[in-house]
Amino acid sequence: MRVYKEIMAVFSIGPFMLIQGLMVRKYAAELPEATGPRNGVVGTGVPLRVLIIGDSSAAGVGVATQDDAIAGQLAAQLADRFQVTWELVAKTGATTKSHTQALIEQVGGKFDAAIICLGVNDVTHGVNLKAWLKQQVRLYELLEQKFGVGEIYVSGVPPIKYFPLLPQPLKWFLGRRADRFDHWLEDLVKKRKNCYHIPIAFPHDTSLMASDGYHPKAWVYAQWAGWIVDKIDEHRARF
Repeated sequence: MRVYKEIMAVFSIGPFMLIQGLMVRKYAAELPEATGPRNGVVGTGVPLRVLIIGDSSAAGVGVATQDDAIAGQLAAQLADRFQVTWELVAKTGATTKSHTQALIEQVGGKFDAAIICLGVNDVTHGVNLKAWLKQQVRLYELLEQKFGVGEIYVSGVPPIKYFPLLPQPLKWFLGRRADRFDHWLEDLVKKRKNCYHIPIAFPHDTSLMASDGYHPKAWVYAQWAGWIVDKIDEHRARF
């Protein structure tokens, strides 16, 4: 009965949400991706080759340079105990399917670990949940088979329900959808060997969001990178 009521609610406000979505797209501030190198070598210690892939969040939208984005923060936090060779492949608007194809076309070499930051655009673009989970599996298999990745760290779908840019009821609808996607993503990841889900649990504080109301500032990117680093350390401590 509860699910039925939710479905009927979506149908009843669907046209209104469509109008809201078009208005948000028209008037939202389009912030640029962070500038700076998208690959590098930092630190000393055990060699660690890291591939970071994702959408606008991985590209660093919301901060000025890659030093303050996920890739730069991640490399810096690992550099005191690893020699980190890192590469970033990220693009605003990327979906899981589009980015899988981009990896095939753009990336070469082998990596020890991959960091995935994808899902928001799949949620907002209306990708079917079952199709998306299959796309995730294909991405993991590509990373393992083509790029030799032995550890995959999958960032959860961010909590869209707290994004200040979005008006109600669009925020409610996309927020519930994002939560559902993340629930099934976590379940999928838990079933795979050497694959880890990273919950996104930053504070629900609008002051931590960039001026577009949709992307985080540097402090959140640092926290996000820190959660990934903690999981890397936890995994490697077992070996």
